Amino acid sequence: MPGYSKEDGNILKQFGAAVKAGRDGLGISQETLAEKAGLHRAYVGGVEQGRRNVSLLNSVKLSQALGVETASIFERMKK
Repeated sequence: MPGYSKEDGNILKQFGAAVKAGRDGLGISQETLAEKAGLHRAYVGGVEQGRRNVSLLNSVKLSQALGVETASIFERMKK
C-alpha cells in the first residue's frame, strides 16, 4: 500500500471488507451501491479493495446506501 504504513493499510482493507460484506448481504453490485451513495463505481471498488482512505462524508454516504448506521461498518471491522 503506497504511502501507508502496514497497519494503516490493514485498517483500510478491513473497512473495505466491511463495506463489501454489507453490499454482498444486500445482493447488490458495486455499481448499484455507488449510484445509491452518489459515488463513482471505481471509487467504491477502491474502497472495497482497501486502496482508498475514505472520508467521513463518504463513510456516511456508503452506510446510508447500505441502509445501516455508519458505526455498524466500523463494528464489522476485525479487531
